[in-house]
Amino acid sequence: MQVEPSYDTPLEIPRGPVMADIAGLELSQEEKERLCHPTIGSVILFSRNFESVEQLQALTSAIHELRNPPLLIAVDHEGGRVQRFREGFTRLPAMRGYGELFDEDPGGALQQCSTAGWLMAAELLALGVDFSFAPIADLDSGQSDVIGDRAFHSKPGIASELSLSFMLGMRKAGMAATAKHFPGHGCVQGDSHHMIPIDRRSFEQLSENDLVPFRVMFDSAVEGIMTAHVIYPEMDDQPPTFSRYWLQTVLREQLGFKGLIFSDDLSMEGAKVAGGPYDRARAAMDAGCDVILVCNDTPALDEVIDGLSADKLRLPGERLDAFAPKIQIADDLKQSIDWQQAVESVMELA
Repeated sequence: MQVEPSYDTPLEIPRGPVMADIAGLELSQEEKERLCHPTIGSVILFSRNFESVEQLQALTSAIHELRNPPLLIAVDHEGGRVQRFREGFTRLPAMRGYGELFDEDPGGALQQCSTAGWLMAAELLALGVDFSFAPIADLDSGQSDVIGDRAFHSKPGIASELSLSFMLGMRKAGMAATAKHFPGHGCVQGDSHHMIPIDRRSFEQLSENDLVPFRVMFDSAVEGIMTAHVIYPEMDDQPPTFSRYWLQTVLREQLGFKGLIFSDDLSMEGAKVAGGPYDRARAAMDAGCDVILVCNDTPALDEVIDGLSADKLRLPGERLDAFAPKIQIADDLKQSIDWQQAVESVMELA
């Protein structure tokens, strides 16, 4: 790994296309140097990086102070099974709960869903986490264990309304949103963390179902999408992460998406169809990914950043800059009436 020297003042480095992870509760010296590599532009945190709200705030401050503009900090914090930080945060219900409520009370479900999006975003922003990879736009087909109750609903129209409401709640708090997993992960049985799932449906079937929530959020200028490590052989023999057909022809040209494209984690088993770590990174960027995630594999991360440093680097620029927080959350968030009422709303459903 080639690293930058350590400095006492923030380095002036544009944000690069790699999203990296870190090992523990605070930065090691090696990690500080690695995160100053010009290919890196953002950091993702996991449960292993969280012990308390005080520790998290110290960690995010240390990351932000390394560079100018600051590295952006992300987390998977959807609610339900996928909520990385627990103690000191409101426990968010699985998104299926809002779908079930919608079946009984559509207006109430949309209002509560927007409140949950605001609450999730506000609690993270108050501690220095810039954005969460949410909301999920996948459908709950009953086939996918890895998606399942993470999805809002099985019906595209209802899932669209709820995911949009959650996104607008995030936006009210000042946080950018990411619709995932494009073009839809909910109708395959396999878990792309451990295998490469295959979805044999036609484009027409996808367009009439899974793509509906994405189109609705595109119409409201959602800031980002995350790709699915799923192969749709009727259209392409590569998953969307590595497919110019999906990212350029469909996403950019046909659907008119102008925001940022995140790859899902390139260390997942579903990404290994593209070869070794650098080959995956290069293939994802060549296909059109603006930011590539390389997590839970430090040797792979070092191979990627060293390999990309020798290439002509395409920076994510304004598309990634859009994920910087739009509103400064007050330090005394939990003393506010808005926070207290939001918690009451979320706990009512939970």
